[in-house]
Amino acid sequence: MAKLGNWASIIGPLLGWALVLAGMSISISPLITGIVLIGVVIAAVHHAELVAHRVGEPFGTLILAVAVTIIEVGLILSLMLANREAASTLARDTVFAAAMIIMNLLLGLCLIAASRHQKEVRFTRTGATAALSTLATLMVLTLVLPNFTTSVAGPIYSNTQLAFVAAFSLILYLVFVFVQTVGNRDYFLPRGDLQKSPDAHAPRPDLRTTWISFGVLLISLGAVILLAKSLSGPLEQAVTSAGLPLSLVGIAIAAIVLLPEGVAAVRAARSNRLQTSLNLALGSALATIGLTIPAVTVASFALGLPLALGLDNKSVTLLALTLFIGSLSLARGRTTLLHGSVHLAIFAAYLLTTIIP
Repeated sequence: MAKLGNWASIIGPLLGWALVLAGMSISISPLITGIVLIGVVIAAVHHAELVAHRVGEPFGTLILAVAVTIIEVGLILSLMLANREAASTLARDTVFAAAMIIMNLLLGLCLIAASRHQKEVRFTRTGATAALSTLATLMVLTLVLPNFTTSVAGPIYSNTQLAFVAAFSLILYLVFVFVQTVGNRDYFLPRGDLQKSPDAHAPRPDLRTTWISFGVLLISLGAVILLAKSLSGPLEQAVTSAGLPLSLVGIAIAAIVLLPEGVAAVRAARSNRLQTSLNLALGSALATIGLTIPAVTVASFALGLPLALGLDNKSVTLLALTLFIGSLSLARGRTTLLHGSVHLAIFAAYLLTTIIP
């Protein structure tokens, strides 16, 4: 793991950017775009793991979560400007889709992957519950409370309320990052015997290799976002021709954007490093809300774009169930195969009710 990796980890991102530039002048098959996108995602995961191994936990997982979220915010803002009619609900739909993917699909897969090593998997309870309590507060303030305020009709905050929620979303996220990296860092460090982990005693990469990997990681993430954006048009046409709801496009794009984090989290769980997986999953969900909502709020004020954040009743029910089951799964610091299966069942219900409302 100390080495930069084979040439594929460098060629993949370069090929991705070449495809992005070529797509500006010629039409490229969505199949080719999808294949290249998968290669870029694999390269991104490789370099993210190199950087994480150099800086250690929990800084390594934080770097990947924040990097992906910043570029995701850029994608949301560009789509809002490109389609001002759908801009009001785009941020809400994207954030909710990302949260359901992370908290149910990704978390469920990680718990199941970790359970292959032992019947009952252990992790640091204090860090997981601290992250979950912060996440629950952010999700309710941003996605549920707008349905019950009365200053403005509909699932919309007034300007004062929106500014308050955006500011405190960012503040809560920054406080969480401080606690995770400085104040109570030990809450987020893996515990127990990690001798069976293949990376436990791998030599750390040197500083030059780390900086190269960090640069290639950023290049890879940029290519992932732009390739995902180029796939949104063909996906929308395919969904429309099949008579399915357009909200599936948002779910598909969110899933593609979260692929680097998702693959890294599942690989960590398979290597008996569930704490790293939880840091990635919960940290990604927190970054998605704590950074996205303030960014789109500023854009809404600056560009005069409407912003509707409140979820419908069906989505609020699924969100409440997700947070409740998540608190039960992480409350004891021990989890089993059953917990992961329950999260996957909730995600399946989310997909079903999206396709068949």
